[in-house]
Amino acid sequence: MTAATLKGKTLFITGASRGIGKAIGVRAAREGARVVLFAKTTEPHPKLPGTLYTAAEEIREAGGEALVCVGDIRYEDQVQAAVEEAEAAFGGIDILVNNASAIALTPTEATTMKSYDLMNQVNSRGTFMTSKLCLPLLRRAENPHILNLSPPLNMSPAWFGRHLAYTMAKYGMSLCVLGMADEYAGKVGVNALWPRTAINTAAVRNHLGGEMAVRAARQPEIMADAAHWILTRPHAECSGNFFIDDEVIRKAGITDLSVYKVDPQLSDDQLLPDFFLD
Repeated sequence: MTAATLKGKTLFITGASRGIGKAIGVRAAREGARVVLFAKTTEPHPKLPGTLYTAAEEIREAGGEALVCVGDIRYEDQVQAAVEEAEAAFGGIDILVNNASAIALTPTEATTMKSYDLMNQVNSRGTFMTSKLCLPLLRRAENPHILNLSPPLNMSPAWFGRHLAYTMAKYGMSLCVLGMADEYAGKVGVNALWPRTAINTAAVRNHLGGEMAVRAARQPEIMADAAHWILTRPHAECSGNFFIDDEVIRKAGITDLSVYKVDPQLSDDQLLPDFFLD
């Protein structure tokens, strides 16, 4: 039976400088995990608070070890260099969290090809490539997992018609779960995790309605706690799933989800639902 702890495990997290990626790293660090933070944010941005270095400081303050790897997920050599740094520093990789994502909620004619390319390079291609490059190390680990922050594959036309380019790019991450879970069955656990509601992140603030949207969101810690439960399951018994955060939290035995609300005064019905869930 796999111990329900990430103590001594090495997590490689993309897009780790803020939001959900950082929260997953901090949650693991509280148990003494080693966290490889891969992102390109080294300087603060007015609309995107937090950098790799501030995230690394939080990891260390939580009790974990942090390795900062500056790089752009669109470039294979930069991802490969980070994977090699992780192996040199920590001896391998136990868990890959594909969190890096680009978003533009535009209809077809309003989508620039620059935006289309960015979303597909970061979301679909970035997830596939980072997984491919980490898999040789993951297959050596005791309880290896890949966790993609991507939605269940819902073929309802509405989710395509609203923002086709973003949906295609995001579903590319989910197709990686579908395919790799089958390809690596019994060898690596490959799962997806997606939130029921909006999460208090820069993406929600900048793309879904600012502070009003944030008020009706949950904190990233719900995703971090859900990810922890998934990543401590035996890999051979937990793979190919498209998990939803609040369902996982209940599996983990947490019944009071109000602790995750940005505004505890709001009822569950007042929370802003996330995309791709009917």
